Amino acid sequence: MADLFDTAEGRGFPQKDAAIRSAPLADRIRPRTLSEVIGQGKILDRDGPLGAMLAAGSLSSLILWGPPGVGKTTIARLLADETDLAFVQISAIFSGVPELRKVFEAAKLRRQTGGGTLLFVDEIHRFNKAQQDSFLPHMEDGTILLVGATTENPSFELNAAVLSRAQVIVLERLSLADLELLAQRAEKEFGRPLPLTGPAREALLEMADGDGRAALNLIEQVMAWKISDPLGPDALSARLMKRAAKYDKSGDEHYNLISALHKSVRGSDPDAALYWLGRMLEGGEDPRYLARRITRMAVEDIGLADPAAQRHCLDAWALYERLGSPEGELALAQAVIYLALAPKSNAGYVAYKAARAEAKKTGSLMPPAHILNAPTKLMKEQGYGAGYAYDHDAEEGFSGQNYFPEGMKRPVLYAPVERGFERELKKRLEWFTQQRLKRGG
Repeated sequence: MADLFDTAEGRGFPQKDAAIRSAPLADRIRPRTLSEVIGQGKILDRDGPLGAMLAAGSLSSLILWGPPGVGKTTIARLLADETDLAFVQISAIFSGVPELRKVFEAAKLRRQTGGGTLLFVDEIHRFNKAQQDSFLPHMEDGTILLVGATTENPSFELNAAVLSRAQVIVLERLSLADLELLAQRAEKEFGRPLPLTGPAREALLEMADGDGRAALNLIEQVMAWKISDPLGPDALSARLMKRAAKYDKSGDEHYNLISALHKSVRGSDPDAALYWLGRMLEGGEDPRYLARRITRMAVEDIGLADPAAQRHCLDAWALYERLGSPEGELALAQAVIYLALAPKSNAGYVAYKAARAEAKKTGSLMPPAHILNAPTKLMKEQGYGAGYAYDHDAEEGFSGQNYFPEGMKRPVLYAPVERGFERELKKRLEWFTQQRLKRGG
């Protein structure tokens, strides 16, 4: 995977010669020290996790987790320089067990001569469990200091054993301010400013979508144009295609965005909910998946505060099936707006989970005999159905009998809120509770 300032060359940095002038811009302006790395101050500052390790002279194995183009490979190289370790890089995409054996053997020989090895594994999450386990003995005996890079959540993709022996360091996507610093560094390298107006410059950096290498590649393209007057945003967009937003329908971004959509609905923010819905649709998410998740939101977060919410979601789902894309997606958007503005209650959801927990705890307790049917003579002799009070014959249609197992303390599972239709349900529940107490049920 290409990373910020990455290169195929080993440790050390190239000098300004003809060969280097023809190298990609990202290689030519590679940071020479960790202090020159842009956008990762939180982890590299003296009080940050990496800064503190280096200050103490006790660098441990690391997992660098972050999106593409934020400096994972660069930081690994510079850490090797800072600690005087040999830098060895492999990619989990192209390496297997034979390659790993060679790397470990070379590291052992290096250790015998007093040297150390920083092994940088790009896309480490692509190694299977057995391959990941092969690092463990060499990490434990100090043969290698492992630095893995991943764009996927390590909690899901890496073995617990590897995670227990390495510290996870989270790298952040580059902000527009960070990308502007990169642009200034590139302009210094070229010896001239970008031929863009202010708005076009900002649009160019936005196209990079937080990816430093992508920003430098775009800058390099613009600098190659033979133009005399600065270009505006429209002229720029006519010459450059906007990068597709990063979205993996089976990866972290998928779960991050559906979580953002769900929490925006729960937080009664229709604008934010629509934005995240739009992000997922633009990323190519299956609208049927969204229809299912939106319907779940109605059940979980609106519940009986607005029983019509579930019907709205089901109707929107059916409309999508009839209309297809893109017209059907409008129905999903309207359902999202309805849910965001609906009164919220998770009382039904909480009651359901409490009921499941109570059922698990009480095991196989029998229902009270008076509410059991007695279709046979033997069952009648056993007292099935004896003493049952038919509620329709009781005063106000309510008998107040006990329906829980004999001897079981009556739990309170459903606690409606004072919002929406549940306000009315709460009144009903309170009335039934009072009547039950009067009748001794």
